[in-house]
Amino acid sequence: MAIPAGHSATMAAYKKWIPNTNFETTSNWDKGRVPCASDVIHFEKDEVVSVFVRSTHALTDMYLPLNGEFLLASGSGFTAFDGSWDPGCGSGAVLSFGNAEQHSWFNPELWQDVSSRVDLEPAGRIFLLDEERVPCQYDHVIFQPETSFRVNLDSSRRVIPVQSISLMGQELSSAEAWAEYLRGPSAAWQFHGNATLQVTGTRCPHSSGCACGNSQDGDRICASLLRAEGCPALSCHSPLRPLGHCCGVCGAVVTLDFKPEFDLQQYRDRVVQAWLSLPRYAGVQMAISKVHRAQTFLGLLPRSSTPVIQIVLVDGEAGTQTGTAAEQLAADIMGDIAQHGEALGIPGGSVEVATGSALGGQAAIHASRQIASGTVLGLLFALLLLGALLYLHKKGKLRLQALHLPRLWNRAEDLNSPEPESGKGFDNPMFDVELPGAGSVEETLQEMASEGHQVFYINPLYDPSETET
Repeated sequence: MAIPAGHSATMAAYKKWIPNTNFETTSNWDKGRVPCASDVIHFEKDEVVSVFVRSTHALTDMYLPLNGEFLLASGSGFTAFDGSWDPGCGSGAVLSFGNAEQHSWFNPELWQDVSSRVDLEPAGRIFLLDEERVPCQYDHVIFQPETSFRVNLDSSRRVIPVQSISLMGQELSSAEAWAEYLRGPSAAWQFHGNATLQVTGTRCPHSSGCACGNSQDGDRICASLLRAEGCPALSCHSPLRPLGHCCGVCGAVVTLDFKPEFDLQQYRDRVVQAWLSLPRYAGVQMAISKVHRAQTFLGLLPRSSTPVIQIVLVDGEAGTQTGTAAEQLAADIMGDIAQHGEALGIPGGSVEVATGSALGGQAAIHASRQIASGTVLGLLFALLLLGALLYLHKKGKLRLQALHLPRLWNRAEDLNSPEPESGKGFDNPMFDVELPGAGSVEETLQEMASEGHQVFYINPLYDPSETET
């Protein structure tokens, strides 16, 4: 799967919708050509469609849908074919208009990033994660002027927010303007699905950037992108799976913590100018954005998420060298953070690596995580088992003579008030005996000593009859 170029930082991106339902677009017809005068045009009766017509077309016959619209540009329209010979058309055929129902908002291949950059940026070196190829919550959405379209808005959310929407040559950047457009005649033909678009008119308020906000529809995005093909095979061991991306990658993933004063745009430019523009990193591509990393309790139970800056680095190396240039760039970035991190608002970070040369950093990280998880699981199981035994013993449902577990509760009291040194004997943990009376063993021993009794203990391993001859 090729990695598309794009723009991702604190500045809002401009995402343009690619497909259209124009009459003159050849891919919209099943014969792969625009209808000519001898043809019969067929729209499905139940098809819901909006069709933009740029010019005038002569037709033999046309079957229209029950629910749809034709948007006619100035000077365009349809005329009846008069039967004269059209050398470019031949004897004619039946042409069916394609179904636009499958054009999903969450298909990354149906969007093009058209953001303009005023700073120096190596061409094709910055790419977007798959979730960011679809319009993010602070992006501008563009539908080309003089085009018709139909978008499926099925989503895991009820509302899909964007900063603005441009259509029919008009930019709508407020909730009021968008609400007015939705009340118009065309919106019902252009948008369908279980979710609605929301125009907020607001920009990302943080210099550290904002998360894209498409993670809830991540599975839908990947399903649209990959279909039945699946992810491509990679030459590196243990490929990395960046947050917000559908498939694994070879190279390196740098994860940075940040302070409120961190500026994502400035830091992105720093990396581009200091390293990415160097000849030795000519084949390296980078994606950098804010993402939400899941936090867990003891590495197992999901707890919450925390925002981090994720830098994904991939290179064009092949064979055993796959990912090595990206790995070196990651090392340069971490070295720079060690020296200047505090001034940049980056208190620390970590690196994961997957190359084609060896089982590298990612395999080692995965192994250490598996060992840590196994250790934690073992400790949790041991604590649960011990707790269950103690509970059953305390309730009298389990007798543990060999362990004499009641001493576990009395041990702290014994340490705080030690008995005076004397010949009163000691407790034998191999023998469980209850002394008469309601008082404690300590009180009973004190009473026996005050009455002049000799204190002794019974050894269950000793049988007096064995000494008789």
